[in-house]
Amino acid sequence: MKSQIALKLSALSRGVGRSQRAWMFASMVAVGAALALPAPAVQAQGTKIGFVSTERILRDSRPAKAAQSKIEAEFKKRDDELQRMANNLRSQAQKFDKDAPVLSESERIKRQRDLADLDSDLQRKRREFQEDFNRRRNEEFSAIVEKADAAIKNIAEQQGYDLIIQDAVTVSPRIDITDQVLKAMGG
Repeated sequence: MKSQIALKLSALSRGVGRSQRAWMFASMVAVGAALALPAPAVQAQGTKIGFVSTERILRDSRPAKAAQSKIEAEFKKRDDELQRMANNLRSQAQKFDKDAPVLSESERIKRQRDLADLDSDLQRKRREFQEDFNRRRNEEFSAIVEKADAAIKNIAEQQGYDLIIQDAVTVSPRIDITDQVLKAMGG
């Protein structure tokens, strides 16, 4: 924008007489100096800003820890089953490697096919497990986020915050109200 104004003033100065060029030059210098000055801060005096770390809320809050434990308990049986399947596949693959030199061609092909089937089944079950786990985790954590948002709004109203930001690149600790939100959520 600075260069556009200078260009317009320069074009305007070409159209005026020599006597007025000195005046135009002085005007351009004044405009350039005014544009070079720092703009006044956008933040009005008295504006109260706070920051909340969503990561800490989802990691450290009592509801988040409870949800994590609940989800782990729900999926423990399936996780153990996947571990058993992986161990079985590993032991059968080791047995095959040991037996392969003495197996007939047809027996080797059959066992390779069986191992491939076991591996495919394990991979499918792992994908299903991960999808179900992520879906369940998202359900639990969305409820926590709603609870945190309610706590943040309550704190903002009670303490007169004009703006509360979540997840910024850099934040001064003096405006971080995450601990207050954690406390409002029950720890």
